[in-house]
Amino acid sequence: MMPRPTKIHPERGDARTRLLEAARDIIRQKGFAAASVDDLCQAAGVTKGAYFHHFKSKEALGVAAADFWTKTTSELFAHAPYHAPEDPLGRVLAYLDFRKAIIEGDPSAFTCLAGTMTQEVYKTYPSIRDACAASIFGHAATLEPDIEAAMELRGITNENWSAESLARHIQAVLQGAFILAKASGDAKLAQESVNHLKRYVELLFESPQQEEDQS
Repeated sequence: MMPRPTKIHPERGDARTRLLEAARDIIRQKGFAAASVDDLCQAAGVTKGAYFHHFKSKEALGVAAADFWTKTTSELFAHAPYHAPEDPLGRVLAYLDFRKAIIEGDPSAFTCLAGTMTQEVYKTYPSIRDACAASIFGHAATLEPDIEAAMELRGITNENWSAESLARHIQAVLQGAFILAKASGDAKLAQESVNHLKRYVELLFESPQQEEDQS
């Protein structure tokens, strides 16, 4: 599952980690601007002195939170079950199934911290924007080898799209799906978008022979 809001106990983990966990949860709930130092310290069970010892500014916290998100979600996806299929296209489609499966409950529990902060601070905090970009594009890049292998296996060459552009498009649809879920308060709208995305990917990889058979 995606990192979920956690009740943080002062005795669990070091102060910096607890603050980053609190930032992960509160920013997804309230947004970056509304996440106050008091909120973060109370959720993490630390003093303001501990907060400013680890983070000299809110911008520094935002960058660290994006990096923390990247590290923890990378570990999650690296060990997720969608890597199991032998067929590379099967792995891409299983990835989409996995992303749909973890869309449940309140949007703050499944939406992307990097996407949330990017929408809010892309002009005001360039360093946070860059850390979020590294997270989003870095994750997209993990899909490229499977997409490339699926294209090669099926003899697909196309000047209009590439493994890199499709990987980016997948992330664009997911981020848009999260916005729909936030706007409506309904996770099913995000799941619906992933369903459409999966059908689109399947159509991209249909062979000419398959198209003839279906006509």
